[in-house]
Amino acid sequence: MIPRYSRPEMVAIWSPETKFRIWYEIEAHACDAMADLGVIPRENAEAVWKAKDVTFDVARIDEIEAVTKHDVIAFLTHLAEIIGHDNARFVHQGMTSSDVLDTTFNLQLTRAADILIEGLQAVLVALKRRAYEHKMTIRIGRSHAIHAEPTTMGLTFARFYAEMDRNLTRLKTARDEIATGAISGAVGTFANIDPAVEAHVCDKLGLSPEPISTQVIPRDRHAAFFAALGVVGASIENIATEVRHMQRTEVLEAEEFFSKGQKGSSAMPHKRNPVLSENLTGLARLVRMAVVPALENVTLWHERDISHSSVERNIGPDTTITLDFALARLTGLIDKLVIYPDNMLANMNKFRGLVMSQRVLLALTQAGVSREESYLMVQRNAMKVWEQGADFKTELLGDADVVAALSPEEIEEKFDLGYHTKHVDTIFARVFGED
Repeated sequence: MIPRYSRPEMVAIWSPETKFRIWYEIEAHACDAMADLGVIPRENAEAVWKAKDVTFDVARIDEIEAVTKHDVIAFLTHLAEIIGHDNARFVHQGMTSSDVLDTTFNLQLTRAADILIEGLQAVLVALKRRAYEHKMTIRIGRSHAIHAEPTTMGLTFARFYAEMDRNLTRLKTARDEIATGAISGAVGTFANIDPAVEAHVCDKLGLSPEPISTQVIPRDRHAAFFAALGVVGASIENIATEVRHMQRTEVLEAEEFFSKGQKGSSAMPHKRNPVLSENLTGLARLVRMAVVPALENVTLWHERDISHSSVERNIGPDTTITLDFALARLTGLIDKLVIYPDNMLANMNKFRGLVMSQRVLLALTQAGVSREESYLMVQRNAMKVWEQGADFKTELLGDADVVAALSPEEIEEKFDLGYHTKHVDTIFARVFGED
């Protein structure tokens, strides 16, 4: 991923230095386990640990790989150069390359998931704070992008919180599912390596042994992992799209924080654009882009092929780095989002009471008018608001059929905003689990 959309901690997980360090630890821990079993001499296992403080030479490994055309062999050759060829003769005993590659990849994904979980938790903190801040800030709810009925900005934040809280559960599940390792040898039969070696290595790395591997760890785990990331990306875009709508000049119910010295356009000095939300929309597309290839990686020939390898070398770092950056950006956007309550009320009142039509409809049916007739009575007055700019309540009070069923006081009561916020506390208790 390009530096513009990257954060150092996540990038470090995918660096060649980190990868080779994990490869080394897998091989060293495996040697320890084999020495415990008496398969290799203890002194050889101990000799491998002489490299524990060594910084592996990435350029040298690349140089060897240019000849061998095999990355794991290139690394093992470099390791032998460091600890001595005699000491290295039992390294990788009974193992296959996928034991190292797959266990490393899953460990990297597990570490990446830990960072993503922290990022998502930060988003939740921001959403909860803003939800309580604007718990009773009235705004118009919309369906089909058209005014529907009153809601609150707090409920908007709360529903995004609930969505992201579900995503947190998904991420934790994905993290647990991907945290497996396999040191099972060629085609996964343990013919040349004891299962105790796998158990030891996984324990040292904080992973669980894969119950059954072939020559690879099953890729349904990875498909589920990247699918979970894809859903998080979709939710990020869901929030970003709402912000983009609210910042439209004709709406302006909220806008991204515009810092001192910030410029919105090279041509138009007045511009204040929702650039963060638009950026998040694009980043979400990149995150979701990994889902289909990850699903297609599930199907491999027999016990192993490498059709998945090139895919994972890309989507592993790119997707986690992108999502990490997006979560951090989203947290900042929510924290600093500027809310305009007065504009929200002005927008809601733009059609002069029209958004209370359902209350009047229901009151008429309660008063004994048929639903069909009630609908016609309300709609004919509503259309005057749409088409003539009339005041909805005034039209209702002037409609003989309406006032025959409802008193002026009853009609007046149907325009009380408090009616629409009476269950906000109940919804908040459901979302946040608080009284």
